Amino acid sequence: MADVNRGNRPLSPHLSIYRPQITSVTSILTRITGNALIVTALLVVWWFLAAATSAEYFAIANGVLTSWFGDLVLSLSVLGMWYHLLAGVRHLLWDNGKMMDLEPAQKLGWVVVIGSVVLTAITLIIV
Repeated sequence: MADVNRGNRPLSPHLSIYRPQITSVTSILTRITGNALIVTALLVVWWFLAAATSAEYFAIANGVLTSWFGDLVLSLSVLGMWYHLLAGVRHLLWDNGKMMDLEPAQKLGWVVVIGSVVLTAITLIIV
């Protein structure tokens, strides 16, 4: 085995020289939004189960989901849904070998971010 001097090397050199790019950030956000949407789905299921259980229990669940906190969570969930949808379309394009070069991939990342914000604003205005 080669004589390697491990004492002079940093533990994680990529953390000191790596600069996050739009493609890596959007990929990480896709995973985060997917997990956040699971929490939103559980809240909606809780609301339906409360409606099926009793009027008193539904009043509690409905009070939580229609409060300012519930409005904030559901509004952010709309953003998460639009983002996750657009990121999924981006990945479908990549799966087909389209827009894989650096510049188009970066532009597509910005389209996902800006598009999700615009579509969220439109959705919240309409609803």
